[in-house]
Amino acid sequence: MRRAVCPGSFDPITNGHLDVIMRASKLFDEVVVAVLINKTKTTLFSVEERMELIQDAIREHPDPAPNVVVESSHGLLVDFCRSRGIQSIVKGLRAVSDFDYELQMAQMNNRLAGVETLFMSTNPQYAFLSSSLVKEVARYGGDVSGLVPDVVLKHLRDRLVQG
Repeated sequence: MRRAVCPGSFDPITNGHLDVIMRASKLFDEVVVAVLINKTKTTLFSVEERMELIQDAIREHPDPAPNVVVESSHGLLVDFCRSRGIQSIVKGLRAVSDFDYELQMAQMNNRLAGVETLFMSTNPQYAFLSSSLVKEVARYGGDVSGLVPDVVLKHLRDRLVQG
């Protein structure tokens, strides 16, 4: 079985993330979305909430992908891959600046565990998009509809209203 992992913090998942995940789901028998746990990072949503939002976004997608599963991960991504028999990492690239960092990570992951990284160019429609930018715009009352799945938009608005 051909399996791949799409790792990220997904705080929150954006339509750019979702696009890469859904495209990867057509190339692999199974895609594991790994929600990364970074205890030093302050997030808007808990790991459990992020996992649920991703599952809801995939389920509500016009072309749902039953071969996508969502799990959490902490520590080295290659350890996550090893423990699950995953040989491929799929990463979306928005710009050349992403490539510089991601290439180093890909080379290290390959050296540590022989895991291959496949780079998928981001749909130009989402090339500027990041979770951080979405949160910042939303905090100041900007319209982020169309940038995140509808289910995420509702939760994002609710969370920001709560303070």
